[in-house]
Amino acid sequence: MRRRLSPRTTRRPLAGALVTGLLCAAGLAAPTAAAAPTAREEPAPAPDGGTAPNGELAPDDGLALTPPMGFNNWNSTHCRAEFNEAMVKGIADIFVAKGLKDAGYEYVNLDDCWALPQRGADGKLVPDPVRFPNGIDAVADYVHAKGLKLGIYTSAGTKTCDSTGMPGALGHEYSDAQQFADWGVDYLKYDNCNNQGVDAVQRYTTMRDALRATGRPIVYSICEWGENKPWEWAGDLGHLWRTTGDINDSWGSMLSILKKNLPLAEYAGPGRWNDPDMLEVGNGGMTATEYRTHFSMWSVMAAPLLIGTDLRKASDETFEILGNREVIAVDQDPLGKQGTVVSSEGGRWVVAKEMRDGSRAVALFNESDSPQRITTSAEAVGLPDAAGYTLRDLWRHESSHTAGTLSATVPAHGTVLLRVGADRRWAQYPPAVELGLEGSTLVEAGTPASLTTTVTDLGRTPAHRVSVILHGPDGWRIRATSPAGAPVVPAGRSLRTTWSVTAPAGTPPGSYDLVVRTSHRSPAGKRVESDLPLTATVVVPPPAGTSELGDLPWLSATNGWGPVERNTSNGEQAAGDGNPLTIGGVVYATGLGVHAQSSVAFYTDRACEKVTAEVGVDDEKGAKGTVSFQIWADGTEVASTGVLTNAMPAQPITADVTGAEVVRLVVTNGGDNTDSDHADWAQARLTC
Repeated sequence: MRRRLSPRTTRRPLAGALVTGLLCAAGLAAPTAAAAPTAREEPAPAPDGGTAPNGELAPDDGLALTPPMGFNNWNSTHCRAEFNEAMVKGIADIFVAKGLKDAGYEYVNLDDCWALPQRGADGKLVPDPVRFPNGIDAVADYVHAKGLKLGIYTSAGTKTCDSTGMPGALGHEYSDAQQFADWGVDYLKYDNCNNQGVDAVQRYTTMRDALRATGRPIVYSICEWGENKPWEWAGDLGHLWRTTGDINDSWGSMLSILKKNLPLAEYAGPGRWNDPDMLEVGNGGMTATEYRTHFSMWSVMAAPLLIGTDLRKASDETFEILGNREVIAVDQDPLGKQGTVVSSEGGRWVVAKEMRDGSRAVALFNESDSPQRITTSAEAVGLPDAAGYTLRDLWRHESSHTAGTLSATVPAHGTVLLRVGADRRWAQYPPAVELGLEGSTLVEAGTPASLTTTVTDLGRTPAHRVSVILHGPDGWRIRATSPAGAPVVPAGRSLRTTWSVTAPAGTPPGSYDLVVRTSHRSPAGKRVESDLPLTATVVVPPPAGTSELGDLPWLSATNGWGPVERNTSNGEQAAGDGNPLTIGGVVYATGLGVHAQSSVAFYTDRACEKVTAEVGVDDEKGAKGTVSFQIWADGTEVASTGVLTNAMPAQPITADVTGAEVVRLVVTNGGDNTDSDHADWAQARLTC
């Protein structure tokens, strides 16, 4: 599972940090579903001999009783010169100054490249004197003086994962562990490169024993990439274990990792956490909506929260996401339950997490590329029958009540994160009002499109003086063609408003912001406002005849590593760094080069009939790579190859897409845990 041959890696599919840990970690659990957390709550230590969620003995060392939180430099610096003592101290300063320490972030972790490539004459590790001129112990002293903890990195092999390769700990476990303890290290990320084929359980057990022998409490992060199912055996060795390969700063990568980690909920609990890798929030490869989804879903999964961006350069929006204490409280809840999937049909995910106070954190997550209504119920997420339920929106920081329906129209790639409780005080909150949208947000310039908005009262009391408005870009013509207000909307009823939306003739193709905004008053007269951000896409119909998809504009494109490439293979880094599309020794001049998980959508205007391609794993990945190709027409799968491997020649795929408005080309990773899935849509053609 070493990744690629490109400069980004001679690393493993995860060099990224592993999150921090909290010694007697602090949760920020809200006392009720409708109230924001106001104080840190210390979880009770696990009793000796207690039983973990998967039936094994729970750890009794008091470490990482909630998922570790902190920082790791790898995603933002790799081994560049900016990773040094000044950076580490600067991050510690920011933790304090920006309130991240008070929010629960505790560990400041060093990743690869902190040491020289050779051990000293005494066999010990030597900190790089350029990066760390005062040594690691001096950095630890600085971090500790801030009330924080220091983490360090090495590998369960002869060398670490970067191409320069500092010495690994294989065969040096006890001396290296003692050196870390002597320096004042509080957290160890133990990677998986150059392991010489030594049994995984054996090499990680040896370091566990070495850490214990030091007598210093050190959180132990097993970075084994999920290759040997560590969730089944690492619970009595370490405090967290990587379940996947490396994350990268893209929607496709984050989504793929999310799907691999979600099914492992039964193995998580206090002192033993599934780790889907560090956070990418703020690194620039995803939208703010996608970063909120990233942070929301990691919190619902009780994942370690390890910041992977250089906070010295972070925007206010990044700090707002990372510092959301109500979302952090979900992650840090002392009960230690990982959220479980309630439903996932059509990319409409409902994931619910049981909280210690009896409430549920509920994520309504939209995987798809267009807005979708996602709905569930209090009963479905495990709450008892009640007259009403308090409902707290953890991103809007707003409280309301519901009769039992939990529902929202969620923007593409977005997540609505709720905390819901069967609270007798529900009637003191206004009714929850759901904003919805019907109709396509694909618009041809100069041609009116019709949309319908809905405002639905989900509560047990009526919403009064309801109004709704649809805002669009300057110059767009937007007008209501039916009433946009009502004196009252009874419980369980909706206000429906139709709109005519016209983009000016000549508007360039692309995405444009729309916002649906509503206001109403509760029975007590309180004014409540809410909005639903949307994206309208100005599109151009495809040409008649047969066209190469590699030459047509797409509506959207997500990819596991790097951008989708036109007429070359996927190079995993910048656009244009791929090679000729090659499957089974045959070179193809046209097509799309992708990396699972991948989805590329095209506007077909209900005027096309057929998609054809020759598909397979690109030859550049050698023996690696297992993928499955799918073609979707307006949300329905119309063709699939099944799982293909590098050993197979190109396979033909043909799909009837008659009448479809949107066609998507999808590649999945074939269901395994590899990350070398370079997939080619060779000679991909659309007939209209």
